Amino acid sequence: MRTLVLAALVLAAASPAARAQNGTLVPVAPAPAASAAAGAPLSLEDAVTTARRNNPVFQSQMNARRTADASVRSARGAYLPSADVSFGGRYQQGGQQYFNGAALGANSDAIQGSYGLNLNYRVNSATFVQPKAAMAQREAVEADITGSAEQLRAVVTQQYLTVLQAQARSALQDTLLITAQTQLDLAKAKVAVGSGTILDIRRAEVALGQTQVALLRARNDVQVERVRLFQQMGVAQAGPVLLTTEFPIVAPTASLDSLLELARRQNPAVLALRSRERAAELNTRVAKALYTPTLSLSTGFGGTSYQYTDANYLVSQQQLGLARAQAGCFQQDSLRVAVGLPSANCNGPAYTLTADQAAAIRSTNGQFFKYARTPFGLSAQLSLPVFDNFSREERVQRAQVDREDAAFSVRAKDLALVADVTQAYLTLTTAAQTVALQEQNASKAKEEVAFAEERYRVGASTFLDVVTSRGSYEQALIDRVNAVYDYHKAFAALENAVGRPLR
Repeated sequence: MRTLVLAALVLAAASPAARAQNGTLVPVAPAPAASAAAGAPLSLEDAVTTARRNNPVFQSQMNARRTADASVRSARGAYLPSADVSFGGRYQQGGQQYFNGAALGANSDAIQGSYGLNLNYRVNSATFVQPKAAMAQREAVEADITGSAEQLRAVVTQQYLTVLQAQARSALQDTLLITAQTQLDLAKAKVAVGSGTILDIRRAEVALGQTQVALLRARNDVQVERVRLFQQMGVAQAGPVLLTTEFPIVAPTASLDSLLELARRQNPAVLALRSRERAAELNTRVAKALYTPTLSLSTGFGGTSYQYTDANYLVSQQQLGLARAQAGCFQQDSLRVAVGLPSANCNGPAYTLTADQAAAIRSTNGQFFKYARTPFGLSAQLSLPVFDNFSREERVQRAQVDREDAAFSVRAKDLALVADVTQAYLTLTTAAQTVALQEQNASKAKEEVAFAEERYRVGASTFLDVVTSRGSYEQALIDRVNAVYDYHKAFAALENAVGRPLR
């Protein structure tokens, strides 16, 4: 009894400051709870919402929606005629050109202009099937995005739980550090009263040092896992955060059959594959439409303009024409006079180009921006494909193979869905039972270490028994923490397999 009293007095006298000065190892100070509480609160839903807004991989996947919408608009646009507007200009150097052996040309450069608006409409049976195929493909893209969102939720949830698990391990190491320090104090007290050995102190110091190392690693794990969480969220960590979401341990109430039925109806990956199967079926009909007739309609209007760069060229041409006409007149007039007919007066004003007439001719040359309308025209054509070197057959075969592959993918996903949901359900059930067993193991290990310390105090056992019991106690606490978060992660895995939250 006297030994126990002396040991108790020595243990009470060992204050934290004295332990820091006299002990060969300085304990790592526990992380202050106030600093954790001072962090900004972050719930799981906030983390998931932030990730959906900022995660670059998810944002990249969401861009597929724009492409799918554009494909639907393009397919529906086939119901409308296509239109194009053209404007053109041409410069032609003066000189002779030959057409069918005849020399054509002018001694003046010329410029030409043209404009036109053309409308074309082409329709066959594929025109009415392609919008449906595009909409089915868009539904598949939407399902893919929903699936990516659920997958992102699962990843963020798993990482959120990993941070909580790291924090729990760090807090556990804080507790174990206190326990190791207490055992070191106990060993020193035993030595002080003459009932212990220096070997007991060294063993306690080694255990304390190992706990300090484990605590440092646990705190580092918390920081690293928190950085990983913000990486999944797609933002940088601005400062300390406090994870506020609590996860109760509740056994799943839904049966396996009901979860399988729910997964078949709502799992986004399954819905996406079914939409792609429908799209593949419609694409097969589009490929077969190549065997059907095609109606093409076209119309349009436009205009042209022509202008010589030399404004006097037309005047010269008119003067040349008058000179030729006057020469012909003189020739005819000589014959008239020879047969006694009156003269035709070939020197009259009809063969003279006045200044006003020349100015009028020059004014008619400035027509580059005065377009002459071309006559209206409408054309229609009905074509029936006959033979295109088996290109249509190849396209139809490819479409049919894609359809069959899509059906196989749906079948494979159904089988994988059953396996994944079943595995996740069984794992969750086992994890719930494991938590209960680890709670019992931790409770018994706590009793064991307390009993071992008490026996050591009274001299009924050695310090080695205390160290052994403490190792079992430490492992039992770690296993309990791991079991708890393994359960939560198993629940998150079940949600991911079903494709929607379940709590």
